[in-house]
Amino acid sequence: MPTLNRSLQEKPELLIERSFAAPRDVVFRAWTDPQWMVQWGGPKDFIARGDQLDLRPGGIHRACLIAPNGDEHWVSGKYIDVQPPRRLVFTHAWELANGERSPETVVTIEFTEKGDATHMRFHQAFFESIESRDGHEGGWSESFDRLKRFLENDVMGS
Repeated sequence: MPTLNRSLQEKPELLIERSFAAPRDVVFRAWTDPQWMVQWGGPKDFIARGDQLDLRPGGIHRACLIAPNGDEHWVSGKYIDVQPPRRLVFTHAWELANGERSPETVVTIEFTEKGDATHMRFHQAFFESIESRDGHEGGWSESFDRLKRFLENDVMGS
C-alpha cells in the first residue's frame, strides 16, 4: 500500500497556471501597478481598493476586498523577491477583526514569455487546511478570470 505524503496532506499548497494574451511586462505591471490592480483584484463582484504597495524586498503591500454585501476583507504582507518582469514573491495574510492576522502564506508568481502571450505560474503555500486552500483557489481563479478580461479588453484592446 502506498504511503501518503503527510506533509502535503497537513500543509496544502495551491498551484494555478494561466496564460494571458499580453506581453510579460504588461502582465507583470497588472500585478504591480496599484491603478491596474484595483481593476481586476478580487473575486467576481468584489471591489478592490489598494492601500499600500511598496514594490521592493521588505516593502509592504496592503489592500481591501469589498464583498457585494459591503463587508471589508483586508489582506497584507511583505515583498520577499521582486524581479521585473519575471518573478514576484510576497507573503499574504488576512487581517482579522480582532486585530490579529490569519496564518501567513507565501505567494510565488513566475511570468514566462510564450510568443505574444505570457504564462503565469502562481504558487501559494502553506495553508493551515484544505478548506483554506480551496477557498483561496476559488477567489484567485475568479480574480485571474477578471485579470484576463482586463488585459484583453482594457489594456490590449485599447
